[in-house]
Amino acid sequence: MNTNDIVKRLKQLDTPAVSDALDRLELPGRVTHLRRLTTEQRIAGQVLTVKLGTGEALEGPPRHLCTSAVEAANPGDILVIEQRSGVEAAGWGGILSNGAKVRGIAGIICDGPVRDVDESRDLNFPVFADRAVPTTARGRIVEEAFNEAISVGDATVTPGDYVLADGSGICFLIAGRAEQILAVAEMVAKREALMTKAVLAGEPISQVMGADYEDMLRKD
Repeated sequence: MNTNDIVKRLKQLDTPAVSDALDRLELPGRVTHLRRLTTEQRIAGQVLTVKLGTGEALEGPPRHLCTSAVEAANPGDILVIEQRSGVEAAGWGGILSNGAKVRGIAGIICDGPVRDVDESRDLNFPVFADRAVPTTARGRIVEEAFNEAISVGDATVTPGDYVLADGSGICFLIAGRAEQILAVAEMVAKREALMTKAVLAGEPISQVMGADYEDMLRKD
């Protein structure tokens, strides 16, 4: 299955369904401490990664953090940023949001602080992050790595993985297991839709959400 098909299917789901699939398959990937700060959009796509910190900057001419990722991204990609340095400095800002929007990037996820959230909101550009701060990264943190494995919460995120983010949280899908995760998540979503239909038709909710629901995620 190609990337476009995976992303198309992922966009039809929500993070609770994908989280349930991760539970059933005993896989990591759930992140619960980050929030959407700028829009009400659900975003899904393939991942590019950036690691920020106080160590050694990438070799080569000085470049502002995250600009290489913006230029390398394909339309629909999602940038995922690790900024767990402990320094209260933004890992993303308004000019970057403008550049990402022009590039067709679907949104960004930053494990750490960001700034210019009002500007990103005015652009209707999705930003998920830990919190907002006014503090610049300049002179405080650098880009240590681009398109390498990073940590977001308890999840290890690798370039080429997939991500779904919405109002309930964030779920990362390991690229090699994405189709399997999707199949289980789609099963969960379908069964829950039927249960909702039954409740709306007047069936007692205690019966609808009975033993079958409680056993739904058990492994065969």
